[in-house]
Amino acid sequence: MAEPQVAPYGSWKSPITSDLIVSRTIGLGQIRLDSEDIYWSEMRPDEGGRNVIVRRTPDGAIADITPPPFNVRTRVHEYGGGAFTVLNGSIYFSNFTDQRLYVQTPGAPPRPLTPEGKLRYADGVIDFHRGRLICICEDHTAGEHQVVNCLISLDLEASGKKLILARGNDFYSSPCLSPDGLYLAWLTWNHPNMPWDGTELWVSELKADGSLTSLQRVAGGIDESIFQPRWSPDGVLHFVSDRSGWWNLYCWRQGQVEPLWEREAEFGMPQWLFGLSTYDFASADEIICAYTQQGTWNLAQLNRPTQQLQPIETPYSEIMFLQTASGRVIFRASSATEPPAIVHLDLATRQVEVLRRSSTVTLDAKYFSHPQAIEFPTQDQQTAYAFFYPPQNADYAAPSGERPPLLVMSHGGPTAAASSTFSLEVQYWTGRGIAVLDVNYGGSTGYGRAYRQRLTGQWGVVDVDDCTDGAHYLVERREVDGARLAITGGSAGGYTTLCVLTFRDLFKAGASHFGVSDLEALVRETHKFESTYLFRLVGPYPERVDLYRARSPIHFSDRLACPVIFFQGLEDRIVPPTQAELMFEALRTKGVPVAYVPFAGEQHGFRRSENIKRALDGELYFYSQTFAFDLAEPLEPVLIENL
Repeated sequence: MAEPQVAPYGSWKSPITSDLIVSRTIGLGQIRLDSEDIYWSEMRPDEGGRNVIVRRTPDGAIADITPPPFNVRTRVHEYGGGAFTVLNGSIYFSNFTDQRLYVQTPGAPPRPLTPEGKLRYADGVIDFHRGRLICICEDHTAGEHQVVNCLISLDLEASGKKLILARGNDFYSSPCLSPDGLYLAWLTWNHPNMPWDGTELWVSELKADGSLTSLQRVAGGIDESIFQPRWSPDGVLHFVSDRSGWWNLYCWRQGQVEPLWEREAEFGMPQWLFGLSTYDFASADEIICAYTQQGTWNLAQLNRPTQQLQPIETPYSEIMFLQTASGRVIFRASSATEPPAIVHLDLATRQVEVLRRSSTVTLDAKYFSHPQAIEFPTQDQQTAYAFFYPPQNADYAAPSGERPPLLVMSHGGPTAAASSTFSLEVQYWTGRGIAVLDVNYGGSTGYGRAYRQRLTGQWGVVDVDDCTDGAHYLVERREVDGARLAITGGSAGGYTTLCVLTFRDLFKAGASHFGVSDLEALVRETHKFESTYLFRLVGPYPERVDLYRARSPIHFSDRLACPVIFFQGLEDRIVPPTQAELMFEALRTKGVPVAYVPFAGEQHGFRRSENIKRALDGELYFYSQTFAFDLAEPLEPVLIENL
């Protein structure tokens, strides 16, 4: 075996290139089961980010169902999810371009189910007893500042004639029918809550015409978050609630809420998307469930009568979109060494079969860095969490005494979480000799409600301190070079990035991907779903406009003295381009090294292969210029002002 070549950190040549990532990687999403067929959605960067429904039949054949140019994606809440459902081979889906619902029957092309207009649909469930589709409808007819959300039922035989089932609240989600079709359950909530703050679970009887009667609130409230209501095969309503401080499983029986397994574990997750699922029923008494503890997901079988939880061993550390049928479990899973995949688990044999991988990249493990779960003290005498990835490339070694640059990653949300799941994007950095710290700052999910609430009124403070403290912790341990610290993040993570660079002096460079620079502009301009989100994270507006201004980097660009690069989708409705453009102009005028890379046709997050590639390579090029290390291979330059 050849001796490793000695070269400075950052200049290592890695086989994990941006071309490799975008050409051989897809996104895997929502899963649906229909008899013996398995359906899932795929987001394909090499098709312009188009989302396609794929079907696997019992003989193992896998085929695309969605013909071009259809794009299965809904814009309800802007983040979407729950874009399709299927029954007896007929697929009902939302098309991204016009946001209409379509039905695609076997052997026929898609045909529109709803008329043209400014309506959006998501989270559908088929009421086959009445020939109707129950779903969420988001009405934009009156304009973006008067959006109306409601729960509706569409007649499948009458060109989608609409019946409004529930309205008056700000939001609705998760409609689910009892097995006999007699009852409907759903979630609802109002501003200023987000669904992880407080939701209500309602149940109603369904009349023959599909309308509701005898409505009853089962659980939830302003300070209790309910997640994923689902009926058992024997007609008992189950759900996840954080009433104990943790998202645990409960059922509603004879008018009483009963806990099934109360532990310091999370069976739920923040409902940024529709259609999320962490449990399903193998039988009336057996629940297959996924839960997370300390950032790692586990699979288990819960016996409802005995309330005994039996672990199911799998090689995975993250599990989502769980569905069961006929003695099998289908879910999306990943681990520290395996990228996301659609997985089949046989409950009888416990054998796991991978049905579809998100990446066809096959490389020797010697090029992969493995995450190290770390805990570190914070400035408020608390503990925060992160995953640390040291540089790893068996072909290279650093000069004696040199420590690597560190790239701190600040996740979005901010109510979300960093994951230990395998990421080629992370390996892109570590394979070149750049260490990565992916931080679960206070406010992240997976550590209980109290940890989520650490960010209440403290966004721009706690997250900033925790990212700074995490980097400082590694510098003190001599794991990284304190003179070469960078921070990156997207959306809310971009805001944290800009705050760290503006209000702290530890970092030497940063990258904001569609990040927030002006909180006041965000609260005035953003879409309905998040329009009062900042009331909890920062304070009521306009009453506490002082906080909004004090925590907005745009007002303190005079304090920001290190290089920054901005990446921005020009069709972003969640964080409009002005957030990046104003900050870029302020830094350019001040004379700070700064770059701006806009992407036409992109919304919130980048889906097109050429833009994903440009963002990865552009950020690496920017750091090479900032930290003065040579690149192993030439990259398309980024125009850096004031360099």
